[in-house]
Formats: sequence, structure tokens, C-alpha cells
Amino acid sequence: MLPRLPLASYVDNLVEFLVEHVSGFTRAGSKFMLGLLDNFEQMLLLPPPWLFILLLAGFAWWVTRRPGLSVFVVLGFGLLWNLGLWVPAISTLALVLSATLLSVLIGVPCGIMAAMYPAVRKIVMPVLDVMQTMPAFVYLIPAIPFFGIGKVSAVVATVIFSVPPAIRLTCLGIQQVPQDLVECSEAFGATRMQRLYKLELPLATPTIVAGVNQTIMLALSMAVIAAMIGARGLGGEVWKAIQRLNIGMGFEAGLGIVIVAITLDRLFRALAHRSSGKCA
Repeated sequence: MLPRLPLASYVDNLVEFLVEHVSGFTRAGSKFMLGLLDNFEQMLLLPPPWLFILLLAGFAWWVTRRPGLSVFVVLGFGLLWNLGLWVPAISTLALVLSATLLSVLIGVPCGIMAAMYPAVRKIVMPVLDVMQTMPAFVYLIPAIPFFGIGKVSAVVATVIFSVPPAIRLTCLGIQQVPQDLVECSEAFGATRMQRLYKLELPLATPTIVAGVNQTIMLALSMAVIAAMIGARGLGGEVWKAIQRLNIGMGFEAGLGIVIVAITLDRLFRALAHRSSGKCA
């Protein structure tokens, strides 16, 4: 019988080495990032709930030009206000928006690089396979020693969990651009960057939008898991309900997550459609 490979020891030694030499930098960055997150959350909490709901509903109408989403925003967020879940809902909204923004800033450029360079794609795709199949709870373990318990670790773990769709679908969207259009642009003398920004990215926008939508949904799915390491919000309310076996409380908080998810999904889809329409 072959001796057992000490894989866990290797990983522990690597993490200990990184914590010893890198944690000072990451903890400093964590304090800065925590300040940004707190300020962003306080900014969202600054207007009274009724004004925030009206502004969000007005924005939804301006984006969609239809009353359906605006009515949903008024009813959904009004319900959260009525249930006493306003502050947790805004906390979740701030966390998800922050994690989604970071995921897009990381994922879209990585997806472009993977589409442009086969060597990069051969390295990135196996890494994404590991990231997408690894249980979400595993991401919480290395986040704590580097960033401490709290919202920053939750955002970092959420970004790691939710960034793969943005990378994959950005790469896929660029690769699916018809080859005859690419050859036509080259025949007219377009440079590689001109071809990317004027042809490939506009045509790949629907696929990239689908990737960002998946990123938003995955970020929201991490809300409850992130609550285990100190993240507040609706996920924290669900975690409290689990600990207390309070089914009603868990249902209310879970419904709140659904309301936030549908709102963000529909708003982003409408924004992407409106932007692509203007570009066209």
C-alpha cells in the first residue's frame, strides 16, 4: 500500500507561509476596503426608506419604460420595510453590488485575455473548473486569516465564488463572433484593439451580460454562507433563523433575498439592453 500523500500538510504550510509574509498587507487593505464598504452602505441608508423606494422605482421605470418592474420594486421593498428587514436588505444590497463590481472588473478583462490568447485560456479554464466545483464553504477558510472576520472576508469569498461565469462567458462571447466578420474587419485594416472594441465586444455584449447576471445570482447565493464569517444582511437573518429553528423568520429573510435578486437581475438586463440599443 502506498504511503498517504501529506497534501493537507503542504496546503497548511503554504497558507501559514503566506499569512506570515502577506497578512500584514492584506489586513491593511482590509481596513481600507472595510471603510469603503461601510461608507457605501451608509450612503444607501442615508435617504429614508420611502424615498429610497421611490427613487429606485423611478430608476426602474426610466430604464425599462414599463411599469412592471417599478411596481415590483415598490411592493417588494415596501414589504421588506414593513417586515423590519430594511437595514439587512440594504446591507445585502451593498455587499452584492460591491462583490459584483469587483467580479466584473476582474472577470471581463480576464475573459478578454483568455479569448485573445490561447495560452492564457489553457491556464485559466482549468483554474475556473476548480473554482466552480470547489464547495463554497472552502473559500471562507483562507479568507479569515488574511482579511479577518467580517464583511471584507465575505466580499473576497463572494468574489472568488462568483467571478468564474464572468470570465467564461466573456471569453465565450468573443469566441462566438462570426469569423467572416473578423476577416472583414481585418481586410479593412482594423488593428487588434480596434477589432476588439468596435466589433467583438459589442457583438459579445449579450453573452457578457448573461455572465454578469450569473455573477449577481451567485453573489446572492453566498449571502447566507458569508453570514457565517460575520457578514450581516439578509443572510445573517437566515443564519439566525437556522440557529433558532425559526421557520417564519427564515422564510421572510429568504424572500428578501429573492426580492433583491429579481430587482438587480431585471435592472441590469434592462440597462444592458438600453446601452446596446444606444450603441447600435
